[in-house]
Amino acid sequence: TVRTPLVSSRPTNSLKTRAMDAAQPFDFEAQEAERRNAARRMRVGVVGFGTFGQFLARRIVQQGHEVIATSRGDYADKAAEIGVSAYYRDADDFAEAHPDVVVLCTSILSTESVLAALPLQRLLRSTLVVDVLSVKAFPKDVLLRRLPKSFDILCTHPMFGPDSGRGSWEGLTFMYDPVRIAPDLGNAANGKLTRSQRLAAFLDIFSSEGCRMVEMTCEEHDRLAASSQFITHTIGRVLGAMKLEDTAINTRGYESLLSLVENTANDSFDLYYGLFMYNDNSIEELHRLEQSFDDIKQRLFAQLHARVRAELFSGSSVEGAKKLPDVLHGNGHAATAASESPEAHARR
Repeated sequence: TVRTPLVSSRPTNSLKTRAMDAAQPFDFEAQEAERRNAARRMRVGVVGFGTFGQFLARRIVQQGHEVIATSRGDYADKAAEIGVSAYYRDADDFAEAHPDVVVLCTSILSTESVLAALPLQRLLRSTLVVDVLSVKAFPKDVLLRRLPKSFDILCTHPMFGPDSGRGSWEGLTFMYDPVRIAPDLGNAANGKLTRSQRLAAFLDIFSSEGCRMVEMTCEEHDRLAASSQFITHTIGRVLGAMKLEDTAINTRGYESLLSLVENTANDSFDLYYGLFMYNDNSIEELHRLEQSFDDIKQRLFAQLHARVRAELFSGSSVEGAKKLPDVLHGNGHAATAASESPEAHARR
């Protein structure tokens, strides 16, 4: 039996090349990256949708996470503009949306009252609660006291804000303390991340933006912040109270002072008061600042007193007495240290 070769009855010219995709390997990598990102995607709930809450929400949305928010004010239009998927005026509705992570973007002074008003029983029992306050021991204590033991707690301090973090976050410091993260119990179910994966995914929001990630305890943070952040705010407010003005002969040092005053003025006094009230180290630093200022004044007047005595007794007591008014009013360059030229003083 001779078998006849099978020949298709379809015309050979019916197969036409419509398109060539020369970037298939790259497409596969992009799809794989998208799959991994989708697996790490979280629903992040922002409590307190003021300036800082909006600032964080915008960047979290840009990274592909879903963001929901709640606040006392009506920020629905702003939330929609940023890309927030749902904005709730009612905290119960917010909690029933079951965010994986709740970020408290409240003021220091209102933190405890806001947390007390949040219907914690409506949130998932495994919720990760994050604070972003400028003090750390205080919110750590509040969260440990008020949150159910099944909740995870992460205390953080982004050391930047809407002004300094307007563009890139590259090199900006992000401090964090995983205060309480329960161990994973088996693998993630229903597409949810395990507790450790969720913690890593949240921290990745900042590390992937190039932040300098610093893990330290809340107590160590407050000790260091009192001698840096609180003092910075204090000096800025003191100089602001002096009404410093721009001049035609500004030095770079003076420009830095004006910039400090401007940056400090952008923060509310409640923030500054919170840095003082809720950081046990701030009072000590304030005393040190006062003591240092007194020491400088004493050194200035001691040198002035020595100069006055030298001028007073350089000749006869009568001639010295005549010179005294001029010396006290600075006409004898009494205010300029003998070891420093006027040119060196001007360059300071």
